[in-house]
Amino acid sequence: MATTEDFRTAIPLEELRAQGRAQVSVDGTPLALFHHEGEVRAVDNRCPHMGFPLSEGTVDDGVLTCHWHHARFELACGDTFDPWADDVQTYPVEIRDGEVCVNPNPERDLPPDEHWAGRLETGLEENLGLVLAKATIGLLDAGVDHREPTATVLEFGTRYREDGWGPGLTILGCLANVIDDLAPEDRKRALCVGARRVASDCAGEPPNFDQPSFSTREVAFDRLKRWFRDCVEVRDADGAERCLRTAVAADRSERELAELVFAAATDHPYLSTGHVLDFANTAFESVDHAGREHTDDVLASLVEPLVTADRSDERSSWRQPVDLVALLENVYGGDVTETSGLEALVAEGASADWEPPADLRETLLADDPEAIVDALADAVREGATSEALASEVAHAAATRVARFGTANEFSDWNTVHHTFTYANAVHGATRRTDAVELYRGVFDAAMSVYLDRFLNTPPAPVPKPGTNDTGREPEEVLEDLLETFDVEGEVNEAGRLVGEFFDCGGDPGELKRTLGRGLLREDAGFHTIQNFEAAVRQFDLADERAVEGTDEVSRLESRRRIPMIATARYMAAHFPTRREAEQTFTIAARLNRGEAIHEE
Repeated sequence: MATTEDFRTAIPLEELRAQGRAQVSVDGTPLALFHHEGEVRAVDNRCPHMGFPLSEGTVDDGVLTCHWHHARFELACGDTFDPWADDVQTYPVEIRDGEVCVNPNPERDLPPDEHWAGRLETGLEENLGLVLAKATIGLLDAGVDHREPTATVLEFGTRYREDGWGPGLTILGCLANVIDDLAPEDRKRALCVGARRVASDCAGEPPNFDQPSFSTREVAFDRLKRWFRDCVEVRDADGAERCLRTAVAADRSERELAELVFAAATDHPYLSTGHVLDFANTAFESVDHAGREHTDDVLASLVEPLVTADRSDERSSWRQPVDLVALLENVYGGDVTETSGLEALVAEGASADWEPPADLRETLLADDPEAIVDALADAVREGATSEALASEVAHAAATRVARFGTANEFSDWNTVHHTFTYANAVHGATRRTDAVELYRGVFDAAMSVYLDRFLNTPPAPVPKPGTNDTGREPEEVLEDLLETFDVEGEVNEAGRLVGEFFDCGGDPGELKRTLGRGLLREDAGFHTIQNFEAAVRQFDLADERAVEGTDEVSRLESRRRIPMIATARYMAAHFPTRREAEQTFTIAARLNRGEAIHEE
């Protein structure tokens, strides 16, 4: 309860009555005072929407209207009529000896974390960018772990989009994966971008209505897996969802759930240009961030993309002039949905200890698909795990992006990008389960690397370790790298600067933070965010095994650089943008700090 000492003298009552309104500052708090219908009211003078002074607004019939964007507030309690505006803070008032006295530090109705959590939900429901920016900034400023709002957004995205998992949720998951690699202020930007993109994906869409699990929990896993794959094969979304929810309800392990999903996601090669398996991998990663209690709805959201996916074995590019599908079927066991051939190869290599041949990358990047398939089959026969083999193919896919020639059509950046993010997702999936079906994902990714070969003709130059040791301070190089994103077309220079940064002894963590800063200040698209996340992941997972006949340090350094050079070039190709989202974020940050936006 407020005491007498909590109140400060603000203005004589008669002066306020004569003027009708007044702008005052009490203990540094800017206030708007109103004398309306015989009552004195005090509110924060800064409109919660954009900071315009409410003392310049209009009061009529108990409603305060801001003149900048016409946000309306109930004057007595400060609640807004317009969800996009937020409520305005009100302050207790007392009249003492003819003076208006105000308590500038009243007890809040809700602590900051609860207030901003509520605003986050409103922003998602109404698809309000500024509200989402203010809420995400406010939550992290209040000390809330980023996983909590991430879980809120994840739950909203799976509940209110009938089409299931999509780009928005993938962006949310990708940014959650790299959030620890970002500068503290950019972590707020990342959470804001994820929330905004999920809200946009759900806006105007019908909600999802769950199919229940089966009543029994006694179905054997192999049978449930077979049912699920059969339902996906014939595009039966309802049946597939019931099978998947039954697996979750039966407390199947994470490895088993991953096997279930990834088996169906690789029953046909390169579904929807790689997006389906990438969505699935990101969904599992998102559950890692948000908590196991979200597993059911998150995995169920993958069903719709699975059953509606485009199948690459039905595309002419995978059939002509070389029948790539036939090459794969010969290895898989006679059909793209088979694994018997792969199981036989795995059995042959059960006791072997595989090391990648020195020429494997060159084979993967060459123009002979039969040689590629044979090399991968030999690797499995010699004991290569799906994870080790996926790492090699992901590196080849990253090399395609790093070597992408700018003489190609701009849209073909996405061709090499899709292969890279698919290969990265396969690699991630193999780290979650050793299911034999994921070998198919490795082979499929390698065929996509092959199909992209002409986009490296001629290959763009990739700086080799030691060729750009200018002796400059790494911080200077990073400043130049950011500047390349301000100028259209600085693709090769961006790649060169990453090489120079490493040659000058730069800290990889600083490079990640700088690239993250460059990404999040732009209106970066779905693919650009994916590309950055995949590059960071592949950098972190760079295989440190030495290749016989090569210098281990040099090889490792080259391998680690490739994905970072690749994403720097990709980002430079897509920047600069209008940076509208950054403008919104900046406004929100200033509002949360109590600054007046309309004043310089």
